[in-house]
Amino acid sequence: MEKHHVATGEAAKLDDILCFAIYSTNLAVNRVYKPLLDKLGLTYPQFLVLVALYKQDDQTVGDLGTQLFLDSSTLTPLLKRMESAGYLTRQRDPADERQVRIRLTRRGRSAREKSVGFLDGLVSSSGLDSAAYVQLREELTKLRDNLFKVARTNR
Repeated sequence: MEKHHVATGEAAKLDDILCFAIYSTNLAVNRVYKPLLDKLGLTYPQFLVLVALYKQDDQTVGDLGTQLFLDSSTLTPLLKRMESAGYLTRQRDPADERQVRIRLTRRGRSAREKSVGFLDGLVSSSGLDSAAYVQLREELTKLRDNLFKVARTNR
């Protein structure tokens, strides 16, 4: 049985640091996404906005921020650029003027639809079979949720 080493109480090496493994994996994923994003004229966060709106269109800025783990001060300029590029519309909610509702345009829906086949390629590029890919995603989601719980209690 292979013995796994977790560095505790000693000087950490890059290969021992979980956050570095996650960070460097994120860089690699973004490099795989880059051709699609360049073709669509989007940044990765803008692409995530399209994915969230494609699942449920007509959301508030606050709801989108919650899903994407972004503050409205970060999300609002991103949404303004996407509106200028024709991917979505932003309108005050007539029922509550404090809320801004975000809706996909035809161009936004089309960009999301163009990405579907590309996402299958990411699974293939990972070198993981689909079950391992799903398991890894679930483990990372569990890790994220656990870390956010700790971060909320440390405020």
